[in-house]
Amino acid sequence: MSAPELHPQLQADCHDLGALASGRLLLSRNASLHWLLLVPDTEAIDLLDMPGDALALVMRDCQRISQWLKQAHAYPKVNFGALGNLVPQLHLHIVGRRPDDPCWPQPVWGNLPVGAVWPEGEIAAIRKALIHDN
Repeated sequence: MSAPELHPQLQADCHDLGALASGRLLLSRNASLHWLLLVPDTEAIDLLDMPGDALALVMRDCQRISQWLKQAHAYPKVNFGALGNLVPQLHLHIVGRRPDDPCWPQPVWGNLPVGAVWPEGEIAAIRKALIHDN
């Protein structure tokens, strides 16, 4: 798979953590909760249009991110979605949720208030935990 250039809105809204086996991993700039985005290395617009092998690789990376959110940060729930209505480039949202987060039980989309920014040390720690030999 070849890596397409990131959509400008994704670049503006996220920190680029680096490459996973299936694509680029991003972190939302809003540090209110762990909101990660995986941008698969594909030209496909919709997740379910990806070839089977590539789709399996994407799902494996998403599952690993979900497990990390639950184990390292004690999120009891992880929301997962591929909306892409405003940003046409295929990207998957993997969001740690808990009853004490700023918009629980509402969806994060359109309900998450502006939050603090991630400290550089925290970004580096997330990168170290999730970006390694794939």
